[in-house]
Amino acid sequence: MRATGLFQPAWPVSAWPVWLLGLGFGLLYLPTFYDLSHTTWASDEQGHGPIILAVSYWLAYRKRHEVMALPATPRPWLGTSIFLVALLLYVFGRSQSVIAFEVGSQIFLWIGLLLMFRGWAAVKLLWFPLFFLLFMAPLPNALVAALTAPLKTAVSTVAEAVLYGIGYPVARTGAMLNIGQYQLFVADACAGLNSMFTLEALGLLYMNLMNYKSVARNVALAVCIVPISFCSNVIRVMVLVLVTYHFGDAAGQGFVHGFAGILLFLVALTLMLLVDYPLGRLFPERKGAAA
Repeated sequence: MRATGLFQPAWPVSAWPVWLLGLGFGLLYLPTFYDLSHTTWASDEQGHGPIILAVSYWLAYRKRHEVMALPATPRPWLGTSIFLVALLLYVFGRSQSVIAFEVGSQIFLWIGLLLMFRGWAAVKLLWFPLFFLLFMAPLPNALVAALTAPLKTAVSTVAEAVLYGIGYPVARTGAMLNIGQYQLFVADACAGLNSMFTLEALGLLYMNLMNYKSVARNVALAVCIVPISFCSNVIRVMVLVLVTYHFGDAAGQGFVHGFAGILLFLVALTLMLLVDYPLGRLFPERKGAAA
């Protein structure tokens, strides 16, 4: 039996459209990803970018059989229009170094292709992987600059209050923490908007994998991720301050400093699970709704 349609596995007779699309996507975006790997993704603030990219395409790959099973109801004119918009966004972003347009254009590109060959049902089925790609685009510098400074000050203030409350000789000046003979400046990566953005992505991925159907539960957990990420950043800063105080500056700025980034996500995930349990009691899932 011969299967028809772009996403139907008719190997090897009808495989050429898939390979052609893959080649075209590679020619467009591999240079973009290469540039990002040497610039934006190489920074502490945006190191999650390639993970977001891989997870998004993995989530879409998991849905491949469901996409193939959908009846084909193509919307060629609308799909072609969105596809052309994606190409214009890419060209503008690439030529003008607007990375958000360059990276974000792939979302519209896939929406256009899905509409051209499968229809709205395929777009609805793959809405989360497409939406999740938004988190790989860097936040606007103006927004980051406006919100990072007050966030760093708030994290430093709470960390100082907790450490002082348990007996450590710590004092704060702005985002600078003084403990013993050491001075530690709370960097953007330790308490900035980018870390909250990354943790929000982690929370949304968690909710998607858990397949929660309760809108109230999902919204409540998404809102709770903001204070969870703040608390995780406070704990991260406190750990670095204590390691520096007890073991010296070399220990605080060495392996432990890199490990603190992993600690941030472990703490956030733990707090997320602790918050999710009472939310599950408060907003119970319908029978058979959750996976």
